Amino acid sequence: MTSNIPILGFSAYSGTGKTTLLRQIIPALKQRGLRVSVVKHAHHDFELDFPGKDSYELRKSGADQTVICTMSRMATITEFADPSDEPDLQHIIASLDSSRADIVLVEGYKDIHFPKIELHRAALRKPYLYRNDDSVIAIACDAQPPAGISIPVLDINDIEAVARFIYDDYYPGH
Repeated sequence: MTSNIPILGFSAYSGTGKTTLLRQIIPALKQRGLRVSVVKHAHHDFELDFPGKDSYELRKSGADQTVICTMSRMATITEFADPSDEPDLQHIIASLDSSRADIVLVEGYKDIHFPKIELHRAALRKPYLYRNDDSVIAIACDAQPPAGISIPVLDINDIEAVARFIYDDYYPGH
C-alpha cells in the first residue's frame, strides 16, 4: 500500500468496538492539529439518501455516479454493477484529496497488509490477529495480553493513550 498520507488501520472482529473507538480517537487527533480522513469498509449495502430526495431519484434513475455538493459538504456515490467492481483499498486511498488530510484512519480491511492497530476484547473470546499479521503495529485491548508480545500494548479504554501512540509513535509529521 503506497500513499503520500500516512495510513493506519483499526482491525478487529465484529463487535469489538472499532467505530466506537474511532469516534473517540478522531476528536483527540483533531485536538493535536491533525486533519483526519476515514475509510470504513462495510460488508453490506447502505443508503446515504432516501426516496423522494432529488439525489436519490437521480441515482436510482440509472446514474453510475452521483455527486451531491452543498456549501458545507460533498458526497460522491458510485454504483457497482457487480460486487467484483468494488475498488481495492489502494484505489480508495488514491481517490482521497491528499491536500485535505494529514492521516487516513481505516476501519476494516483486516486481511490487507498495511499498518494497523488490533483491537481486542477478552469477552469476545476471539484469537489475536497479530499472530498471523505482521502489519499489526500495536494492540489495544481490555485485558492482559499473552506474554511475549513485542509490539506496544495499549488500553483500549484509554482514548488519550491510544491517540498519543498514534500521534507520537506513528504519525511522522509532528
